[in-house]
Amino acid sequence: MRHVDFSPLYRSTVGFDRLFNLLDNRGTVEQTPSYPPYNIERTGENTYRITMAVAGFDEKELSLEAHAHVLTVKGEKSEEEAGGQSEYLYRGIAKRAFERRFQLADHVEVQSASLKNGLLHIDLLRNIPEAMKPRRIAIAAEAGDTAKTIEAQVTPQQVN
Repeated sequence: MRHVDFSPLYRSTVGFDRLFNLLDNRGTVEQTPSYPPYNIERTGENTYRITMAVAGFDEKELSLEAHAHVLTVKGEKSEEEAGGQSEYLYRGIAKRAFERRFQLADHVEVQSASLKNGLLHIDLLRNIPEAMKPRRIAIAAEAGDTAKTIEAQVTPQQVN
């Protein structure tokens, strides 16, 4: 079992505790579900899109919930279709219930979600508040550090 010690990084960083906790928790071996398959793409400087293949699911059977930096996508088949009269000779299309969780970074919010051709598209936006954006800070010189100028009045007789 591998364990990475992040304590040297704690000395030179401020406010990254949540990130280090996520990395520590990801280090544990766990069974990650592979259904349904998904893509995560960057569509712009501050925009992202998650695309999930949810063939066989209707809008009413899917639910999205964003809470405390976690986006949860659930799919549950309706009762009337689950207990159907059909007898399958081969069933290759999975219509099982699923729950997929995505960790969202700070200031990432869900913009919209749409279902088209069996693909669920979830658009995300990283909306950084103005107070958190980098800003230039002017450096002012103290009064004692300014160069002193010598001023004198010269009369026309002194110039000759």
